[in-house]
Amino acid sequence: MVDKPPLVSLQNIVKVYPSANGGVTALKGITQDFYEGEFVGIIGKSGAGKTTLINMITATDTLTEGEVIVRGVPIHKLSPDQAAQFRGVNMGIIYQTFRLMPTISLVDNVRLPIDLCGNYTPKTSVEKALLLLREVGLEEHAWKKPSEISGGQQQRVAIARALANDPPIIIADEPTGRLDSLTASNVMQIFHKIAKQGKLLIVATHDTSFTKLFSRIIRLNDGEILTDS
Repeated sequence: MVDKPPLVSLQNIVKVYPSANGGVTALKGITQDFYEGEFVGIIGKSGAGKTTLINMITATDTLTEGEVIVRGVPIHKLSPDQAAQFRGVNMGIIYQTFRLMPTISLVDNVRLPIDLCGNYTPKTSVEKALLLLREVGLEEHAWKKPSEISGGQQQRVAIARALANDPPIIIADEPTGRLDSLTASNVMQIFHKIAKQGKLLIVATHDTSFTKLFSRIIRLNDGEILTDS
């Protein structure tokens, strides 16, 4: 793994949020590399900087200092539109709140990223969406809307959607935070299976019960890395 260049490289990442007291430093010089095939858990309490770090990796927020290199591209220098296009091709992002479109079917939710990246064709896009829903055990619900399935099932749809363009990098921010323990365990097992396919999987979580599944654990506290093991 170390013989290959990292898929994601963070160099001295600093993030300061403006405040009346002169600014709150959420990240304090994070330097870290991530490689294909890794299943990395970023663990820390609320306020440790996990979500901020995820936002830096995905370029959904601007950094204050440092560099974020993803697949050789300095994404911190991209415009918002360029960053969105880059994410669509290279990253699958999974949120705690699922972020499914409520008025369309599960199939259409899964194939939406394909359409947004300009790869949409009616037949093949539906076939791929159905295949991904089958992989997460939801093919029989394919034509339902999100409101017609459970929260755990919605999270599995979000995972299928994140895989729609077969990105090399999957990033999840507190993906089990709204799930019961059994459903959360099932979701994490899906992530483990995805990582074995050679993708880089980065999961930010405060839940330490899944540490045995991770190939690497980075513990954050107050915007700094405590341990990397």
